[in-house]
Amino acid sequence: MKIFVFLADGFEEIEAIAPIDIFRRGGVEVTTVSVSGRKMVTGSHGIAVQADVLFEETGFTGEYLLFLPGGGQGTANLDAHEGLHALLDKQVANGGLVAAICAAPSILGKKGMLKGHEATCYPGFEHQLEGAMLSNQKVVRSGNIFTAKAAGVALEFALYILSEIKGSATANKVGGSIYIA
Repeated sequence: MKIFVFLADGFEEIEAIAPIDIFRRGGVEVTTVSVSGRKMVTGSHGIAVQADVLFEETGFTGEYLLFLPGGGQGTANLDAHEGLHALLDKQVANGGLVAAICAAPSILGKKGMLKGHEATCYPGFEHQLEGAMLSNQKVVRSGNIFTAKAAGVALEFALYILSEIKGSATANKVGGSIYIA
């Protein structure tokens, strides 16, 4: 399984970069995908990151997880991308895995993808998680959807996802290597 991490101007750097690092340490193929029309994407704290590919030049084939980092403006920019919406629709319809952290679960909520699912998000965005069973947990998996509260749990979220897709031994090894587990 591979992971596509979507980057849009204004993304929360910790919520994207920390998981990318954890996934790659765990041996997962990760591709960063810009939805901003150029490979250089600037995060919410002015850190510029070069994405691996542009959305338009990416072939989404095989088994994969779609990962949406948050950040207020980053989430708004992800939400404005029609191609990403179509990809999310296809992924969820096919039972594929989707992960969103901080404000990004609101994208899934506004699309009705969280109906009947337990979910969490950054405080203040709960009203956008339409039909979700709101959780106070920092990290939640409900069916094929993973959600997390905020930047402060980015490592925990990434290790949880890694455990689910590569097994607890791999996640424990990676967590131990960075002195978290």
